[in-house]
Amino acid sequence: MGSVLAASSPSPPPPMPGGPGLTSVPPGFTMPTVSPVSPAGSAAAEQPEAEVTLPNPGAFEECHRKCKEVFPMQMEGVRLTVNKGLSNHFQVNHNITLSTQGDSSYRFGATYVGTKQTGPGEAFPVMVGDMDNTGSLNAQIIHQVTNSVRSKLAFQTQQQKFVNWQGDAEFRGEDFTATVTFGNPDVVVGSGIIVAHYLQSITPSLALGGELVYHRRPGEEGTVMSLAGRYTGSSNFIATLTLGGAGAHASYYHKANDQLQIGVEFEASTRMQDTSVSLGYQLDVPKANLLFKGSIDSNWVVGATLEKKLLPLPLSLALCSFLNHRKNKFQCGFGVTIG
Repeated sequence: MGSVLAASSPSPPPPMPGGPGLTSVPPGFTMPTVSPVSPAGSAAAEQPEAEVTLPNPGAFEECHRKCKEVFPMQMEGVRLTVNKGLSNHFQVNHNITLSTQGDSSYRFGATYVGTKQTGPGEAFPVMVGDMDNTGSLNAQIIHQVTNSVRSKLAFQTQQQKFVNWQGDAEFRGEDFTATVTFGNPDVVVGSGIIVAHYLQSITPSLALGGELVYHRRPGEEGTVMSLAGRYTGSSNFIATLTLGGAGAHASYYHKANDQLQIGVEFEASTRMQDTSVSLGYQLDVPKANLLFKGSIDSNWVVGATLEKKLLPLPLSLALCSFLNHRKNKFQCGFGVTIG
């Protein structure tokens, strides 16, 4: 909930600063003098107490991301992807899709990563875009303005016409994250969407926040509010709940070990009057360079993907299949990634 742009492009993962630790002595505070001869117990009592620093909770939109990554992605037909790095900052890719159910397409993409280092594996600005054979374009520009402020501009065109565009600003404090997003604003017509997110760390394990969506167009105006809570325990499970006027979304992610991860999702939509429950798992076999994902939901849709890296060649193979028992439909896909 809260996404105002259907375009999906890779973006760099957000940093997670902060963590438990000792704070320095506040200004104006003097430590008491210690007597040369003092009992061991009194010396321990005179040590400054440790204060827990709350971590940054991350972005609101990423609350359910860890669970969603466990589920397989649908793929139909044949897909060929070729990635080529031209330099340390510039990369291009070619994507060819052959489908029997939809239109076959070709997409050309480019990614540029700037020279401003903000952390391990992070550099800005980042510009990502791809265009298909009909001239439709998806693009994103992400930049770290300051250490705490990050901005993003994204737009989508369909042939010669602008379809969607949005801009957002994200502010990350020590223990909170606030984001404001403007989608498809039109001053002349008086339409647009404004989305505000806020996520606050209450304890090192618990984060609470909310989402406010305001949309307006000629003859229609409305507001939708949602509240969210996320609990992270022992660094091996994450439980998240989102409740609002649009419905409810609950997810549970559990990392059993280095090879097995499990996710459960529950979604209820008040507009569609529909509920669904999904179970997914991810099995990683590093010795065989295999990654297997599977899922089943309450609508009796079973899906699975298998990814195999053919090292030392820069080649990866992917197999995908989904079966809908109720509608008696089956689809499968085969993908090859070079580079």
